[in-house]
Order: sequence, then structure tokens, then C-alpha cells
Amino acid sequence: MSTSSPEAVKKLLENMQTDLRSLSMECKKKFPPVKEAAESGIVKIKTIAARNTDIMAALKENSSEVVQPFLMGCGTKEPKITQLCLAAIQRLMSHEVVSEAAAGNIINMLWQLMENGLEELKLLQTVLVLLTTNTVVHDEVLSKAIVLCFRLHFTKDNITNNTAAATVRQVVTVVFERMVAEDERFKGIVEQPPPVQGNTNRRSVSTLRPSAKDAYMLFQDLCQLVNADAPYWLVGMTEMTRTFGLELLESVLNDFPGVFLQHQEFSFLLKERVCPLVIKLFSPNIKFRQGSSSAASPAPVEKPYFPICMRLLRVVSVLIKHFYSLLVTECEIFLSLLVKFLDGEKPQWLRAVAVESVHRLCVQPHLLCSFCQSYDMKQHSTKVFRDIVNALGSFIQSLFIVPNAGNVAAVSAPAGGSASGAQGTAQGGPGTGGGSGTLTTQAAFEYRGTWIPLMTVSVQGSAKATYLEMLDKVEPPSIPEGYAMSVAFSALLDLVRGITSMIERELAMEEEAAAEFREAHPDQEWKPQPEAHLVWEEMVGACWCGLLAALSLLLDASTDEAATENILKAELTMASLCGRLGMVTPRDAFITAICKASLPPHYALTVLSSSAANLSSKAYSIQGQSVQIISPSSESHQQVVAVGQPLTAQPQGTVVLTAKNIQCMRTLLNLAHCHGAVLGTSWQLVLATLQHLVWILGLKPGVSGALKPGRAVEGPSTVLTTAVMTDLPVISNILSRLFESSQYLDDVSLHHLINALCSLSLEAMEMAYGNNKEPSLFAVAKLLETGLVNMDRIEILWRPLTGHLLEVCQHPNSRMREWGAEALTALIKAGLAYKHDPPLAQNQRLQLLLLNPLKELSNVLHADIRQKQLECVLQILQSQGDCLGPGWPLVLGVIGAIRNDQGESLIRTAFQCLQLVVTDFLPTMPCTCLQIVVDVAGSFGLQNQELNISLTSIGLLWNISDYFFQRGEAITQELEREEEALQKQAQERGETLNRPFHPAPPFDCLWLCLYAKLGELCVDPRPAVRKSAGQTLFSTIAAHGTLLQQPTWHIVVWKVLFQLLDCVRTSSTTADKEKIESGGGNILIHHSRDTAEKQWAETWVLTLAGVARIFNTRRYLLQQLGDFFEAWEVLLNHIQSAALSKNNEVSLAALKSFQEILQIVTPVKDSDKAGDALAAMGVPPVLIDPLSASGPGRPLVRSDSLVERLTRYNGAELQAPPPGEESALEDSALWWSAWNTWYRTGTDSTRPPSGPTEKFSFIPSQPFLTALIQIFPALYQHIKANFSMEDLKKLGVILHGAVSVPISSDASPFILPSYTEAILTSLQEAVLTALDVLQKAICVGPENLQVMYPAIFEQLLLFVEFSCKPPQYGRMETKHVANAKYNQAEWVALNYVPFAERSLEVLVDLYHKTACHKAVINEKVLQNVIKTLRMPLGLKYACPSESTWKLAVSSLLKVLSIGLPVARQHASSGKFDTMWPELANAFEDFLFTKSTSPDNLSIQEFQKNEAIDVEVVKLISTEILPFANFIPKDFVGQIMTMLNKGSIHSQSPSFTEAEIDVRMREEFSKVCFETLLQFSFSNKVSTPQEGYISRMALSVLLKRSQDVLRRYVEDERLSGRCPLPRQQVTEIIFVLKAISTLMDSLKKTQPENVDGNTWAQVIALYPTLVECITCSSSEVSSALKEALGPFKDFMQPPVSKVQNGES
Repeated sequence: MSTSSPEAVKKLLENMQTDLRSLSMECKKKFPPVKEAAESGIVKIKTIAARNTDIMAALKENSSEVVQPFLMGCGTKEPKITQLCLAAIQRLMSHEVVSEAAAGNIINMLWQLMENGLEELKLLQTVLVLLTTNTVVHDEVLSKAIVLCFRLHFTKDNITNNTAAATVRQVVTVVFERMVAEDERFKGIVEQPPPVQGNTNRRSVSTLRPSAKDAYMLFQDLCQLVNADAPYWLVGMTEMTRTFGLELLESVLNDFPGVFLQHQEFSFLLKERVCPLVIKLFSPNIKFRQGSSSAASPAPVEKPYFPICMRLLRVVSVLIKHFYSLLVTECEIFLSLLVKFLDGEKPQWLRAVAVESVHRLCVQPHLLCSFCQSYDMKQHSTKVFRDIVNALGSFIQSLFIVPNAGNVAAVSAPAGGSASGAQGTAQGGPGTGGGSGTLTTQAAFEYRGTWIPLMTVSVQGSAKATYLEMLDKVEPPSIPEGYAMSVAFSALLDLVRGITSMIERELAMEEEAAAEFREAHPDQEWKPQPEAHLVWEEMVGACWCGLLAALSLLLDASTDEAATENILKAELTMASLCGRLGMVTPRDAFITAICKASLPPHYALTVLSSSAANLSSKAYSIQGQSVQIISPSSESHQQVVAVGQPLTAQPQGTVVLTAKNIQCMRTLLNLAHCHGAVLGTSWQLVLATLQHLVWILGLKPGVSGALKPGRAVEGPSTVLTTAVMTDLPVISNILSRLFESSQYLDDVSLHHLINALCSLSLEAMEMAYGNNKEPSLFAVAKLLETGLVNMDRIEILWRPLTGHLLEVCQHPNSRMREWGAEALTALIKAGLAYKHDPPLAQNQRLQLLLLNPLKELSNVLHADIRQKQLECVLQILQSQGDCLGPGWPLVLGVIGAIRNDQGESLIRTAFQCLQLVVTDFLPTMPCTCLQIVVDVAGSFGLQNQELNISLTSIGLLWNISDYFFQRGEAITQELEREEEALQKQAQERGETLNRPFHPAPPFDCLWLCLYAKLGELCVDPRPAVRKSAGQTLFSTIAAHGTLLQQPTWHIVVWKVLFQLLDCVRTSSTTADKEKIESGGGNILIHHSRDTAEKQWAETWVLTLAGVARIFNTRRYLLQQLGDFFEAWEVLLNHIQSAALSKNNEVSLAALKSFQEILQIVTPVKDSDKAGDALAAMGVPPVLIDPLSASGPGRPLVRSDSLVERLTRYNGAELQAPPPGEESALEDSALWWSAWNTWYRTGTDSTRPPSGPTEKFSFIPSQPFLTALIQIFPALYQHIKANFSMEDLKKLGVILHGAVSVPISSDASPFILPSYTEAILTSLQEAVLTALDVLQKAICVGPENLQVMYPAIFEQLLLFVEFSCKPPQYGRMETKHVANAKYNQAEWVALNYVPFAERSLEVLVDLYHKTACHKAVINEKVLQNVIKTLRMPLGLKYACPSESTWKLAVSSLLKVLSIGLPVARQHASSGKFDTMWPELANAFEDFLFTKSTSPDNLSIQEFQKNEAIDVEVVKLISTEILPFANFIPKDFVGQIMTMLNKGSIHSQSPSFTEAEIDVRMREEFSKVCFETLLQFSFSNKVSTPQEGYISRMALSVLLKRSQDVLRRYVEDERLSGRCPLPRQQVTEIIFVLKAISTLMDSLKKTQPENVDGNTWAQVIALYPTLVECITCSSSEVSSALKEALGPFKDFMQPPVSKVQNGES
């Protein structure tokens, strides 16, 4: 109920009246005045109530009178009355109906009561009500009321004292609250500025308002009182305690800081009064040193007094907290003092309260921040903030350094002995209490034997003090063990928490501001406030050393998991903060501390020791105390959870991990995970530590780089407790998450992480050198993980990442490099598979970047790495083959980077990749890469590890060429576009475009590269590869050559084909002739391929044939090139050198090629159906490719040429040139060039070796020579127009040479007919064919050709001679075929007889046609024929073959039958004069041969032979003698003599038994005789010449008969009884018959025709005949009878001498 409501007023009035009535009742007897006053008071109230509407105001106005009765009642000093009055007064006060005057009266009355010691508690209550309910009490009245309370405080009664104390506190508060309220009221009013403050005097308060003035006076007097001076305002004070005064000061300062800050007067009081006071009161504490003897100082030192000291510290805390900004200098002093109080020499309680005070500061980060700004950042100022932190650190250290523990070395200042008892007992406790095992349950710190329990002193973030609150204690309390440590520990943690959270908050705000600014002004640069950063950096810089020192020590000493966790958290937040502020050294220091704590004690890890050395070298001195960063002690009693091996190059036993290590490790993981972005270079520390821990725990990397528990190698040395076993998966998981979280790092931090991993990995590599110990794969695995999660910005980390992994791949330790390769290939595959934005297809640079390391791997020599690389390529092809695009050159480069030293399996894998590329991906790759594909396929062909791969790769080249052919158009367009672009670039740079085979069009270049590759393969050392490559090369050129532009053919011919021929020729001629035993394994090699030379021969053959075929099929095309003639010459030169090679296979093949190119332009006859079909389609006559190049048969048409023609690349028909002059001219030059080649080849190959031949000298084979000669007819067709005598002579030499070449005995069974068969070898056939062609050509040719006939005859005659005199080949020993042994390397002469005989037939035939030609007559051909035939005719039976002389005779007869008429015709010219003697000799040699017939000649044979002789005679009788007058006389004479000789059997006079039954040629003799006779008596003598023949004949005949008869008579006589030989008998009988025949003839002849001499000769025979009568033979007798008979006709009487028969 409101005090002013009508009900309340009514009630108040009633209560007042009741009180007055009660009062009057009480005082009725003893105090009548009072009674009266009371009653008048009732009346007064009633009247006031009746008269006034505002009763309360009226009451207040008259309050002095209203109060009066009660005051009087109090004056009675009667307790009951007094109590009643005070209650009534209080009621009035509480209704605020007391005026100022009334209040004054009340106070005075209370004062009197106080002085009388009455109702003290009621008094206090009344004062309180008076002062709190209203503000009417001011100035002196107020001061009196306050003094009254003070005085009551010092009574003997405890309750009163305490109540008074409370009242004083409340009153003081009220005074200041009034002032605050007053300020509120006047807030809006602008006041006059107060005059300048004078010195400290009371008049200076005149500027203050009333309440403010009261407050000022009160505060000023409190200061005076504490300082033990007289008060100015509180008059009447009798006593005062400092402790109470300090408490009051503290409460005012603490509760009303605003008053002091807003009013200068109050600020002045603070500065001038309070601070000096505090400093003065502090002095005993400062000077006092525990344990220092008082004798040292002249005056006894005042001992510190706990209550005052503690209260002073509280005041200081308040001052610092609220008025720091006012009292900068003073606070500096206070803080320095505070730091001093923490000193080890100070009493234990003092240190405890000091540490509590420090704790209070530590929970106020903004305050600390201001310290830093005001002191630490100012020049020449104490580094207060640093000192506070360092002092805390030193304090904690000093607690561990115990005077009686014997650890004196670590004590920085000499320690006194009088430690308080409590401390002493505590220190002895744990050490003696049966080991520390019993104490593990309690949280504590333990270090080098010192055990300090840890208590919970306050909630985190609030400094709840214990001893600073002990306001009732007078004696210093005993501090429990561990309390100071616990407070200091909390202070440290709060300090860290405060600073870090404050700075981080501000940093966050700054970042927000920056973000907003950037949104608003995207174009401008955000500039942060540097001052703020400076402050933060200074703060951190000032405190980190002390913090680190203390935290490290505590961490080492901590035995409680929670405490450890807190310490680690503090270190972690500091590290992170330093990182955010970019303070590298402190950041690294904190991280190093955590790292060290994670590892076993004294663990050798260079990264840490180096950074720790930096720190430990700085011993931080704090105002004379030194802070040492104490190294960890190893005897901490911790639970061991794991035993493992240290990661060092040389294993040194095992190391132990404790639970605390694992806890630290988790913090480290946490740090890396949450604050990775600020770690920067400290990643190195963190990762190195993690690596070692992972190693000790035995975690090994799995597939994606995640670590899994499991140790394969170092089995037994790792022992893990179950506790840690359950932890491991978690740790492993966090580790993976840590690297996954790298995706949230910014680029710079990511780089730091990568760099750290790389250098870590380098160390691991360093360590793994030179031993095959299991390496640490941590770094490599984590590089992989990091790469995998950062695929979206892989570009920025790719180079360092892969660069390092490439180094790892080259490591000698197989496990290490295997992982390196694993990681690298995994990254490349992931990179290519990742959905980049923009996609890889549009980001060529990135794709090349990703593939580049794959290429780099090719430089690694280790096979296992190359295997991994190639497997990766295979996988990439299978998964991303379609979209490699610009990456193809790299991928192909990798596939092609094979070397022969790499072993089969690698080459096989690489080849699989290539096969995949060729089968699946040619269409998807840029055409510019096709050339690389060709190169790569080629390099597989050239590798020598695996023959099958070489062969298959040649197949691939064929497939590639097919692809080019099918996609020709598309490829051309793309390549030309590319070419243009390159051309442009080159021009811009001012360079020339440089590519192989420039300036051919790009598509053609592609083909040229393919051809060039195949060309290289054609000269591979392995025959199989050469063969396959050769076939492929020529097939591709044949099948797809049409696509090439014309000028490109020029390059094909010169750069590809001829170059290839050169190489093959060189290799073949220098190839080894050693026999190759076997082809490796069990492969047998055929004898025709068992030397390198023979294998090369095959290649040479293939190549030459291929080139020739191309020249053949592409002749029209090639002829349009400018230098076809030069090319032709070169080709012929190659053919020649091949033909002359000492290898039969090569030489023969060369001729085949020669034949092939010579038949090039054989036109297709119209009758050929193929030709018609093509003509109908409008295709010109097709170039012919004689596949059957063996003989001059009609060549075949190539069926595929049609298709080629129709798919001409340029679409235009390539017409064969018209058969005009220019082409004929061109052709004749080509043909003559060919003739020259043929001539040189023939000459060189048939020229016999000069000098004595060795056994092994090379002699050309028959098939070769045959082929050589067979070429001539075809060749001749083209050169006959200009074929001169000179050329014919050359030809003759070659033909002769060829026929003369012997055959090796081992070949002879295959070539030679058996000796008895008269068959020509194919070579001889060819020779004759050649001559035949010539002769036919001459026959139809112009006159001037006919001069060549004699030369042909001459050639044929030479051959005819072979029948009797086989040709010699140089000085070579040849054996007759019958004597040759097949198995010896001998040479066998051919059976030349059939050849000679065939030549003879040809000759006769030819003569038959040409006998009348002028040249034949002039050159005495007939004579030469006769001369040549003389040899077989003369030898007759001595001829090697019987047929020879028979053929010779028949030929002679034929020739003469033709030639003699011609000779007679030209008798007068004398051109045949020399022939006749030759002919005579020939007849002579034949008919009367010197050789005897063979013994085994049968009668029939003999008769046949005789018949031949008869024919000759008949020829003489028909062809010669009848024309005697045209014939020289000598010749006729010789003939007659010959007939004469034949007509009578001549016999040698000496007989031997062997000749006894030589048969007589009776028939022959008869014919001769008859011939003689026939010509003896010619009835009609047409010319004297004829008569002369007759006479000569008779004379010869008679002379012959006379001789025979005489010899017979002689022999008969000599022989006695023995019969004469049959031969002789026959002869004589024949002579006798001849005589009788002669007689008959003479009878029939006209006498005038018979010469006288003849008669004389006839008659002269008679006596001789008579002589014969004595002979014994009956046959002779009968013949004699017949001969003598006719003589009767001569028996006439003698007559007168008449010259009868003269004519």
C-alpha cells in the first residue's frame, strides 16, 4: 500500500495517535511533561488532519512539533519509553514526514542516547531508517549520524560492534548512493566548469552539490582516519581501526567507481590521498624478508600484519580494476609490489594472498590489455604485464624447488630455512608416505620428487579468493599444501583463456568488418587497424615465455588427466593465437612443447631439439629472478600404455609411451585439425612428431594413405596395452580427418602443410638410405591423403607434391619408392577422374600438369616404379582414355619411354598400353599425336627384349596406316588447321616452322614418319623384324601411297626408299659370316639362314624387290617428279650392287627386280578383260606389276590397282602421259641407263677371276646367270634403235662369259642333265634366246643393222667350238662331270655338247636366211663356218659326243648347199678365194680322219657312218665338180686327189692285230670311184675346164689302182702261206672291180674324148694285173678274171704313129 494513499494516511494518523496515547500513559506518573506534550501532540495531529487536504505535507511541515513528544520520551532514558519513542520516530521517518530540522533534533537526541549507552541497536536502526528513507539529513547532521554509528562500533558489546559496523557500511553506501542519485537528477543540466582545483583543502568542495559534498567529506575523512590523522568532517570520532577503514574505502571504491571517475574532486582524492596511503601501508611487507635477522638493519623492521596486508591488497585490486586509467603511474607501482609479494622470501600467507590478487587480475583480460598498452608498450616503462606473467611462472617453479629436497642447483635465489610448518610437513608427506602409488587418485603435480596436490580453488574464469576474504582473521592463517600452486595454476589458465578469447573475439569482429567492407567496396583494399594488432602482439610477446615455461613445467609434472588436458588446452590456444597473429617463434615454441610432451622423454628428434635450443638459450630474467625453462624429467609416475621402436636410422632398443603421451598426441592432432591454417612452418614440428608417434604405435599406411594398426616387420618390439588398442582406431581416424580437413585450409597454409610433409618425407628417405629396414611411410601416405582431398585446387599444390613424390620414387629402398609410386599414381588417377570446374577437357593446362609427373616417372630407372607407372597408364587409358585430349603426347611419351635394359615384363606392360591406344583411341586423340603413336609403335619394334612384341608392333603400324587411310580426309583437315596455327605462331616469333619432312603437307608428313619408322625397323638386327617391317613398309606404300601428294613422293623415294636401300646394302656387305649355331632355345636354323650375312641377304632381297615394285607400280607418278632419271639411276645402281653381291640369293633377286622394273611399261593388250573393264570405267591403262618376274611372259595386272586409282587422294585422274616424243626420249635414256647397268653387271659377274683361284672364290650361280641373260631380250626391245656393233660386242663378251662359268659340284646334280642326255641348261637356252632376239631384230630392222650378222655368226661359231674344246674360266681347275665328287667344293664344267650343237643348228638356220647378205659375204662367214666345223669333223670319233660330228657334217652339207652357189656367184670378186682351201681341208679331215672308230661299233652303226661319208661325196659330185670352171684349179685338184684316195681303200702298211678286222668302207670307195669316173668321161665337153676335170680324175684313178696292185703283189709274196688281212683283200678286190668298170667306161666313150696319156696308163696296168694271178684267194681270183677280160678290146695290131685323141 502506497504511503500517500488515503487509507495509509488514515492509518498513519491513527498509529500516531495510538503511539502518543501510549506515551502519555507510560509517562503519566513519572514524567508529566512528557505526558502533556503527548496529549498536545494528539490535538495537533487532529487539527492538522482536519485543516489540511494534503495531510502528509502538513505533517512534514509541522514535524518538529509532532516529533517533540517522542524526543522528550527518549530523553527519559527509561528503556520502555525510549523503545516506544524510537519505534514511533521510525514510523514517522519511514513515512517521510520528517523535516530537516526535525531530523537534526532526532540525531541530537540519538547522540545523547548513544553517549549514555542506551538502546544501542535501536539507535543504529533508527539512524539507518532516517538516512535511508529520505535525504533530509545533510552536512553536519549527517556527519554526526555517521560518527554516532562509528562510535557504537567500538563498544564493548560484540553484537553492537558488528551491527554498528554493518550500519556504518550501509550508511557510507547511502551517502554515495545519494550522490549518484543527485548526479542522475542533474545529468541534463550544463554546469559552469568548476574553477581550477586548488590544493587539498576543504573549501575546494564548494563546487560540489550537497550530496556530493557529503560524500566527498566522508571519503576524505575515511582516508584521514586510515592514515591515523584527525578527521575534518566526522567530528567526535574517538577511535578507529585501520582494518575497518580499509574495508570501507574498498567498498566505496568498489561500489561507486563512477563517482571517482566523473568528478575531478574525487579523482583528486584518489590520487592524492588513497594511493600514497596504500603505498605507505605496504612498506612493512615490502621491506620484510622472511628469515632475515633483524640485526642487519638498524631499526627493527615492522612485521607484515596479515589483516592490513590482505585488505591493502583488496584495495589495490579495486584500484587497479576500476581506476587504472586514472592512476596509471600508481598502478604501475602497485603491480610491481604485487609481483614482489610473490617472491620466495615472503611469508607463505603473503604469497598466497598475492597470488590470489594476481589471479583476480588474470581473469580481467581487458585490464591486462590496458597494462600492456600503458606499460609494456611504452618506452622506459616497466614491463608490468610481462613481469606479472613471469612472476607467476617463477612462483610455480619456486614451489617445485624445495629447500630441503636437496635440489639446490635449480634454486634461483638462496632459500631461507623458516618455511612455515604446514609447508614442511606437506613436503615430507608424499615422499615418505610409501611411494607415490597411493596418491595417484588425487590430482597433483609431481616433479623431481616434489609432490604438490591440486585443489579446485575456483570456477574457471572467476577468481574466487580464500585468504583475501578472511576479513575476520587477525593472525596469518596456515596455508594448506598445494593451495598456492592451485591458485597459480588457475591464474595461468584463466590468463591464457582470457587473453586468447578476447583477442580472438576482436579478430573475429575485425574479419566481419573486413568482409562487410569488401562487400560494400569490392574494388578497395581493406586496411585493418594496426594499433590493435600491435597491442595483441605485444601482449602475446610479453607473456608467452613465462607462460610456456610454467605450462611446460606443469605439463611435465601433472599426474592428473584433467589438469593435463587444461595445460594442453592452454598451450594449444596460445599456439593457435600466436599463429593467427603471425608470431612464428612463440607459436613454434608452444607447439614444440606439445610435441615434446607427446614423445617419450629424451626422445631424439632433431626438429624439436633445434627449436627448443632457441628457447632454452634465453633465460628470461624477471627483475632479478631468472625463469628457467626446465627440461622434462623422466621419472614421472605415469601409466605406460605402449612400448615401441623409435624411428631412427639405427634402432636403439625400445621406447615407452605413457597415457600422457597419448593425451598430448591427441591435443597435437586437435591442434593440427582445428588450427591447421595458422600452423605455417610449424607443420614440420607437428607432423614430425606425429610421424614418430605413429611409428612407435606401429600404424602403417593403407590404400588411400589412411593409417591402420598393424606392423608386419618389427613384430615383437611393439607392445600395446588394451587401453591404447581401443584408442588406436580413433587416433588413426583423427589422423585421417586431420588431413581431410586440409581442404578447409587456405592456399598458403596448405603449402606449408605440403612443404612440411615433403621435408618430413625427405628425412624419412635420408634415414632409409643404405639399409633395407622398413621405412617410415607416414609422410608419403599423408601427402597422398592431402592431395586426394584437395583435388578442387590441385593446381596450387601439384608441383611440390608430385615433385617430391618423384624423388621418393627414385629411392633405393624398395618399400619406400613403391609407396612413392603408389601415391603418385593414385594422385594422377584421382586428379584425372575428379570432376574439375571447368572440366579437364576445357582446361588443357591442368590436364598436362596432372599428367606431367607420369612422364617424369620415365626417368626413374627402377623397374618396379616403371611397372607401377605403366599400370597407371593402363588404368588411365581404360577409364579416361576418351578424354585425354592434349594429354596424349605425355601418355604416349610414357608408353614409348622404353629401354632395352628394362626387362621384358615392363616392355610387355607398356606394349599392352600401346595396343589399347591403337585399337581403341586413335579416333579420340588429336591428330597431331598420331605421329607420336607412330614413333612409339616404332620404338617397340626396335626394342630387342621381346621379339614377338617387335613383330606385333609392326602389325600395329600396319593398323595405324589403315586408320590413316580410312580417316584421311578428317586427319588432313585437322592437321592443316593445326599447321596454320603453328605457322602463325612461328611467324610472330620470327622463327621458321621446324618439323620433320617440312615442307611436305602435314598429312603426308604423317605418312613419311610412318615410312621412316618402318624403314628403321627394316634394318633392325633381328631378321624376323626386318622381314616383317619390310613387308609392311612396301605393303603400306603400295596400298596407301596414292594418298600422298606428288611432291611427297620425292621424299618417299629419296629419304625413305633409297636411304633404306643404302642401309641395307651397307649392313649386308659388312654382315658377319660366322655360322650361328642355333636361334636361341631349341630353334633350329635352316642352313640358308645360318649366318648373319645370309639373314641380311634375305632383307636385301625383300627391300630391293619392294622398291622395285614401287617403281614399277608408281611409274607414271614418279616420272612426273623432276628427278626420275636420277632416281632410276640410283635404283639401277642398287640393283647392280646387289646383283654383284657375293650372295647368290641377293644377286638372283636383284635380277628379278631388274626384270620387274624393265617390264614396267608393257602395255595391257586390248584383249585383256581387265583392261576393258577399266577402260569402260574411264580409268587409264593401269601400271603393271609383274609379280611373276621370271620370264618374258605377259605380266599380270594387279587387281588392287583399280581400287587405288578410283580412290585417288586428290580426286583427279592421273593420266598416263601420251605416247609422245618427250616420253619416248625420256624412256630411251632410262633404257640405256638400264642397258649400262646390265652390261656392267654382266661384265663383272662373268669376268673370270684373275690369277690362280683359291678354292673359295665366288663364282656366280647358274640361276643368276640365266636370269641375267634372260633380261637382255626384254631390255633389247627398248634399245634396239640405237644398238650398235660396239654394244653387240659387249653382249658377246657377256654371253660367252656366262656360258663359260662352271658349276660347283654340290649344285651340279640339280642343274646338269646326266651326261648322256643331250639337254640344254636354262642358261644356255637363255643365251641362245638372246641371240635369237637379236637376229630377229636385225632381220626386220633397217639395212644398217645387217652388218651385225657376221658378229652373231662369230658368236655362234664360238659356241660351236665348245663341243670339242670346252671354254676355260680363268685359270680355274674344272673337272669333268664324271670325275667330280659331290661332297667336295670343286667346280664342274658343264656338258657343252648339247649347247654347241644347238648353236650349230641355229647357225645353220641363220645362214640359211642370210647367206646372200652383203655383210655375210664380205665378212667371209662361210669360210669361218667351215673353219670352225673342221674341228669336229676332223676329230670325228675323237669328239666328246658322237652326235657332234654327225651334226657337223649335216650342218656343213646344209651350209654348203646354200653357200656354194653364192660363192660361185661371187667367184670373180675374190671374196671367197680363201674359202676353198679351208673347204678342201675340211673334206680331207673328215673323210680321212685320224681318229679310229670305237671298238664297240656295230655293223649297222658302221654302215650308217659310211652312209654319211657317202653323202659328202655326193655333195662333191653334185655341188662342186659340175661347176669346176668357177672353182680354183688347186681346189679341184685337191678334191680329185681326195676322191682318188677314197676310191681305193688306203691302208697303212704296218698291220697290227687290233686292226685286222677294220671294216672296209666299200660303199664309200665305190661312190668315190664312181664319182671319179663320172667326171672322167664327160660325154659333152662344154668347156675346156670340164675336160680338165675329167682328165685329172682319170689320171688320179689310174695312178691309184697301179699303187694298190703293186702293193698287193708285194705283200702276197711276202706273206707266204699266211692269208693276207681281210681288209687288204677287200681293197684289192675293189681295185680289180674298179678296173673292169673303167674298161667298160672307156669302151662306151668316144675315142676322141679320151686322152692319150690315159690309154697309156690303162695299158700300163696290164702287166701288174698279170702279176696277181699267183694269188691264193679265190675272191681275188674271180675279180681278176673279170678285170682281165676287157683287155681283149685293146689287142689290136700296132698302127702307124698318129697322135690319137689330141684335142
